[in-house]
Amino acid sequence: MRAWIGKDSELVDPARPKVLFSQLLALIVPLIACTWNCTASAQEAASRTIPSRIIPIPAAASPELQKLLAQPANPGTPPPRTTEGWRALAEQFVPDRADAEQLAKMSNQLGVTVVPRTMGGVRCYVATPTVIQPRNRNRVLLNLHPGGFIAGAVGRYGTEWAVKIASLMGYKVIVVDYRLLPDHPFPAAMDDAMAVWKYVIKSTKPSNVAVIGASVGAGMSLSLVQRAKSDAVSLPGAVISISAAAADLSKTGDSYYTNAGVDGNSTYDGLWEAAWKLYANGRDLKDPLVSPLYGDFKGFPPTYLVTGTRDLYLSDTVRVQRRLLQDGVSTQLVVVESLPHGAMMSMDIPEVAEFYSYIAKFIDAHLGR
Repeated sequence: MRAWIGKDSELVDPARPKVLFSQLLALIVPLIACTWNCTASAQEAASRTIPSRIIPIPAAASPELQKLLAQPANPGTPPPRTTEGWRALAEQFVPDRADAEQLAKMSNQLGVTVVPRTMGGVRCYVATPTVIQPRNRNRVLLNLHPGGFIAGAVGRYGTEWAVKIASLMGYKVIVVDYRLLPDHPFPAAMDDAMAVWKYVIKSTKPSNVAVIGASVGAGMSLSLVQRAKSDAVSLPGAVISISAAAADLSKTGDSYYTNAGVDGNSTYDGLWEAAWKLYANGRDLKDPLVSPLYGDFKGFPPTYLVTGTRDLYLSDTVRVQRRLLQDGVSTQLVVVESLPHGAMMSMDIPEVAEFYSYIAKFIDAHLGR
């Protein structure tokens, strides 16, 4: 049976609307599927989901490094919510009497004396080897210590590390006890570093001084040179930047994602993100004044960079070298197999002691007499 439909008396089969709907559905379904697939493809192009996996301890690593890597990951410290909470956290890093006795014992064993001094109005600690070779008597290492802008210069993150460097390399080491969070955000730490730098080069040729920093101190060492350039102040003879945690305070580098959870107790999210924001003091985290990766590297002195394949800050260190190379700076990069961020000062680990021996050669090759 047929029906006449429409004012033009078009002959239409009543079953035809069903056919048209089926045809329309056949067109729409692939279109929807394509949309879903295209969206999924775009998401996959923008990111990649990795299934859970076990990362074995490398057989080629030294027994000391294997022991370190076998330790369970630290779940991390939640960021304090108040200024008092930050102060309480910082207090945990203040050495006690036992720590002081340990430092004195180690200094005596390694033949290094540690003396507090004030330089440019800033408290410092000077670690001096008992025996300094004639070629190194007029050379100095300016040490910008690690500690996340929370731990001070006394203890493991400053004087203890300086004693080891002074003993191993045979140089006088000046540790800058720069001001810390939460009471002294940017620019306090860099103001202190610059004040000490200007004081040191009054009595020592700038070309005879190397600036060495690890973790946040590594980023500060880069900022120090950039600020010296900006202020028309003489530059050091060499820069050593070990695992540049504060080179870029933003979560931009690839290893913030690939090494999160792999680098023992280091992740960006949580404590350190909060600390970087607190340090930035309202500035954009990519502001060159707080993240030197985005600053000017032209005219930099020879720069030595160290990181590890398990270092959360691997990408930032590599990106710093790229900037240096783009600006024609003489630079060397050492990437240590399996090394996480927290092991960069552990000179009892053979891989770490090895790269410090390379640093000593680099300094000797680039500092004046």
